[in-house]
Amino acid sequence: MSLLCIFNLVTIMKILVLNCGSSSLKYQLIDVDTRTVLTKGLLERIGLPSGIFSYTSHGEKHTTECPIPNHTEGLRMVMQALTDPQTGVISSIKDVSAVGHRFAHGGEYFTHSVQITRDVINKEESLVDLAPLHIPGNIMGAEAINNVMPDVPQVAVFDTAFNLTIEPKNYLYGIPYEYYEQYGIRRYGFHGTSHRFVAKRGAKMIDKYWKDLKIITCHLGSGASICAIDHGRSVNNSMGMTSLEGLTMGSRCGDIDVGALLYLMEKADLGVKEINDILYKKSGLVGLTGGSPDMRDIWAGVQRGDKRNTLAFEVFAQRCKKYIGAFMAQMNGCDLLIFTGGIGENAWFMRHEILKDMEWLGVEIDMELNDRTAGTDAVISKPGARVTTAVVQTDEELAIAVDTYKIVTNQQ
Repeated sequence: MSLLCIFNLVTIMKILVLNCGSSSLKYQLIDVDTRTVLTKGLLERIGLPSGIFSYTSHGEKHTTECPIPNHTEGLRMVMQALTDPQTGVISSIKDVSAVGHRFAHGGEYFTHSVQITRDVINKEESLVDLAPLHIPGNIMGAEAINNVMPDVPQVAVFDTAFNLTIEPKNYLYGIPYEYYEQYGIRRYGFHGTSHRFVAKRGAKMIDKYWKDLKIITCHLGSGASICAIDHGRSVNNSMGMTSLEGLTMGSRCGDIDVGALLYLMEKADLGVKEINDILYKKSGLVGLTGGSPDMRDIWAGVQRGDKRNTLAFEVFAQRCKKYIGAFMAQMNGCDLLIFTGGIGENAWFMRHEILKDMEWLGVEIDMELNDRTAGTDAVISKPGARVTTAVVQTDEELAIAVDTYKIVTNQQ
């Protein structure tokens, strides 16, 4: 091992993880050696007259309301908070060894995390149409770091990268092939960082190596997707070209007949922007209930006999069950079934609904154990079940930090 590599292994410790949107910036400072979060925070309403900066440090929450003109100025505020003599967690911004960014979409360019260069930014700029709500913010975050910390290495961790091992027979749509060639219209799949993280972690929980298993991971939250992982390779993902396809989500529709949308646009005289707003913001659990996308509120409605909450609850569960069964069929079995994300980790009642009556597929759940498992890692299947079922807490920020650490220390 070179002296430079040894030096990096010793000094690369604290990784700043950023998740930047067009008007927001979420961050965590992570000590990779101890895998602990030193501090975390959120900047909201960037570019608007009144911004909000909230962060937690040494167990205390701090909130400031002030203008945040742009991402660069927002990051300067973050650096001041990180190094503040009273509330800070580092003595100098030089203690930040590298920055890891969550990038929403890597198209077909990026099959793994990469160090950010001008070429990477140029490629991302060419992909903006694939994720117009996310990629511009991702780029702004990287450029802001260049302005504030120009000598610090940056790494992009792509939400789509893990799913680029999916084969054409599973990612192509049944439309003229030239549209894929010209415009990249295909299924990409998302939540790859989370699916990869919990697959590895879940396998370790049962003393197995993840590349020796057939794994199905269910990332269930306000955004939700299910991934089929065959011996370490993603072979299918419920999401598509965008984050609309697949499961019913908090405010996103999931699978829908395109013909129904064309019919609706004609009957209700809706334009592209209006239908886009409906599908992303007014559908899913929000649309079905007519109110809350929060699964806890929906469960309360189920218990008091509310019809629409009950329908939303059942639709969500049945869509999950359908994809689990389909992915088991594709992989000719499943060794490990994992639930993660806000709903997957905490909503025992939703897991109960999804997993009941699946014994024929080898899924046999200890429902008493399931019903008392929330917010912790646990195996919830019965001893001897053909499919081991587990709840695994995801940590995408830690996954990004570890990827960043490995790349800047030349360990990948």
